[in-house]
Amino acid sequence: MSKSCHANTCCSNCSPSQTLNLPWRESIKSIRFFMLFLGTTLFVLALFQKGSIFGLSLFVISYLLIGGEILKNAFISFKNGRMLDENFLMGVATLGAFSIGEYPEAVAVMIFFRVGEFFQDLALKRSRKSIANLMDIRPESATLITINGEKTTHPENITIGSHIIVKPGEKVPLDGVVVQGNSRLNLVALTGESMPRSVKPKDNIFSGSFNLEGALILETTETFANSTVSKILDLVENAATKKAKTEQFITRFAKFYTPFVVGIALLLATLPPLFIENALFSDWLHRSLVFLVVSCPCALVISIPLSFFAGIGAASREGILVKGGNYLEALSHVSRIVFDKTGTLTKGSFSIEKIIPVFEKESKKILELAFLAERYSTHPIAEAILKSQKKALSLKTKNHEELAGLGVKAEYENQILLVGNEALMKRFSVEVEKREGTAVYV
Repeated sequence: MSKSCHANTCCSNCSPSQTLNLPWRESIKSIRFFMLFLGTTLFVLALFQKGSIFGLSLFVISYLLIGGEILKNAFISFKNGRMLDENFLMGVATLGAFSIGEYPEAVAVMIFFRVGEFFQDLALKRSRKSIANLMDIRPESATLITINGEKTTHPENITIGSHIIVKPGEKVPLDGVVVQGNSRLNLVALTGESMPRSVKPKDNIFSGSFNLEGALILETTETFANSTVSKILDLVENAATKKAKTEQFITRFAKFYTPFVVGIALLLATLPPLFIENALFSDWLHRSLVFLVVSCPCALVISIPLSFFAGIGAASREGILVKGGNYLEALSHVSRIVFDKTGTLTKGSFSIEKIIPVFEKESKKILELAFLAERYSTHPIAEAILKSQKKALSLKTKNHEELAGLGVKAEYENQILLVGNEALMKRFSVEVEKREGTAVYV
């Protein structure tokens, strides 16, 4: 935002994406809204007192309450050599209206301008909130393993090659390689994939993922500044600054448009009275002031960046990261899209479609055994099996062991019970018939 701009003021030199949403700004916005409400109330009262000194006083007070900040910004812009912006146009037009006795019009223009800013700010606030929710993957702390034991610190303080521990239920703070431990990671925040990923020693894992089960010891491979989560956050924070061609054109256009409008308004006020017979200067001054208000480029300059910013915000509300306005605009030329299916186009929740027993009349028994083995697991496939079993079963299993990426091993009536994929069966030399799709063998 330019120096001449203030928290809720739009101009040709700034875009919606550049306004920070700080707590103290909310108080200022509340004060502005109160002043707008009070000024509008006084304006309505003044309409019933037109022609009197009291009515004029009400018009002046309401004008200053509603447009005082705009006049202040116009003065600051003029002082900084940037007088040809919306504040300048609105100030000149409304003060000119006052000078020719059009008090209601002057205040009404300020009211409409402020109401427009209010709705613009509301749209920006909603978009920022959506983007902020997408940025909720930032890890606040990391547990560093030192000679003296574990130490909690900020991820920015950890160097490459350090060992950190990630406990169940924690976000992975830095990119690294698993040194010790087995677990499953939730990668929804990074990839949208709802299926947890099993990890074991020597596997690379990314910051921003969520550890679901066992504790992991990692050797960091990147600093926080170069980590996956930092790169994603940087993309989100700077998405709206990557302007589309339409935005770039509007920004350049505004620099020439405003002075051109001011020049035309001056000519409109001065030339007709000089060259047209019986033309009154007051009439043409009024027309030039109307022209200034109508030609105010605020809607043109703000609507394009605001549309892209709102689009990026709406996408982030759906968990979609758009890297910039230029990429959003490029979507209009897309004819084909390639998607990852599971967890992106589908929810990634499983259900049992069919039970294929080796021997007839064993379907019920197979489901019961699968339930007994999976009852301590939090894997999505295990959850589908547990949901399918309505009645309570006696707990006849013991020594449950979850084998990452394979399935579950348990003891049942002094025998080994295996529930998992084809790789698990091969590990224990159990011959099974290969099946298409997601098959669970018991």
